Amino acid sequence: MTSSRYKKRQLSYLASILHFSPKEIEYLVNNIDDYYGKWVEEKKDKATGKVKTYPDGTPKQRTIRPSYGRLKQIQKSIKINILTKIVLPHNVHGGVKGKSNISNAKTHQGNKYQFATDLQNFFPGITHNQIYQAFIKLGSSTPIAHWLTKLTSIEFELPQGTPTSTAIANLVFLDVDYQLIKLCKINNITYSRYVDDLTFSSPTDFRHLTGKIIEIIKSGGFNINYRKTKYKGNQTLTGIIVFNNYIDAPDKIKAAADAELMIADCTHRPYNNYLRHIRSTNY
Repeated sequence: MTSSRYKKRQLSYLASILHFSPKEIEYLVNNIDDYYGKWVEEKKDKATGKVKTYPDGTPKQRTIRPSYGRLKQIQKSIKINILTKIVLPHNVHGGVKGKSNISNAKTHQGNKYQFATDLQNFFPGITHNQIYQAFIKLGSSTPIAHWLTKLTSIEFELPQGTPTSTAIANLVFLDVDYQLIKLCKINNITYSRYVDDLTFSSPTDFRHLTGKIIEIIKSGGFNINYRKTKYKGNQTLTGIIVFNNYIDAPDKIKAAADAELMIADCTHRPYNNYLRHIRSTNY
């Protein structure tokens, strides 16, 4: 079979999986820039609500690249028909149905020693080549891996704000996940990851292994946000305060929940619902 015929058959196969026509896939791939928006937003500190700044006072920013129209629809199809069918290790909580930042934090309840770190520029730091290699490792043919990469990346990186972004980030990080799981299993350490937040805990002191943990993460081509890297007990993990016998919301969430209760005709109380969801795990 000639190369062109093989590619044509592979494109038809991908089209049948995604429920899109081969011509539409080719059109979207060739006109990908027309289906992305772009805006820049300032990063805010979750605890204070204030804008984060660099040492010189410049505000920290992130670029959001949402997809639109038929590209967004085909990305949803890629997520439903391909990405969600991939079995991820149990430690992954971000972008996984039935899991959340709450389930991520709950995993570490009862462990005295906690180590938390954050990946810097996680989404834009993932290159189109890493995405391509992730699809190849899943068993995709080179043409299909090429089309899937083109349909889910922009300007040679993984955009933040599309239906497929978190799921693909999880795939790209899988090799590092498995290395960390192996290390933690040997050393009786609990490991979980919520998108770009990595948490480790244990009933025994494992400070001597934090350097090895960081080494494994960096070996995968990812950068550590050292400002968010902490080793201590009873700390806030993915927005949840984790104690020995229970978990709870931080003070700003409790204050917002109290403020909702002061509004007599308020029928929608998201902070109270969130607070109940957190505390329900303690019973």
